[in-house]
Amino acid sequence: MSIIVKFFVAPDDTSASLTLRTGPGRAFESLSFGNFDPEEAVIEWECLLVGSSFEELAEAGEPRIVAGQDNDGCVVFAISARLSAALAEAGHARLRGVAASWAQLRAEDGEVIDTEVADAIVGDLAALVSSARRQNQGVYCWVA
Repeated sequence: MSIIVKFFVAPDDTSASLTLRTGPGRAFESLSFGNFDPEEAVIEWECLLVGSSFEELAEAGEPRIVAGQDNDGCVVFAISARLSAALAEAGHARLRGVAASWAQLRAEDGEVIDTEVADAIVGDLAALVSSARRQNQGVYCWVA
């Protein structure tokens, strides 16, 4: 379970990878959350929004790691272009539905995520993605 989850906007993988040791800090527009697995979450959100299967996305290497190791250390990964587009294009009602479905998926696995918290995470991430797209930049996640 992640302790710190920060989604942030960066111009490219190289810039995003520079955040590995200390996080995105104030240099990048970001959102901070905690206590959920963001790598699993982005796959689940993409499945819910786009209709892919979890297995297909995991086998395709999603989410794409740009820095760090996927073990007990910090990691930085990219939000896929497909998920970014789906989040940016989804309306408020669709995002609320995805958040509720995600909270239910997590509950089925024994992880409690309040529906209001899930709604805030998904909605805030969609707003961040929209901001990044206006700037022609990508969205990444730093996990510690």
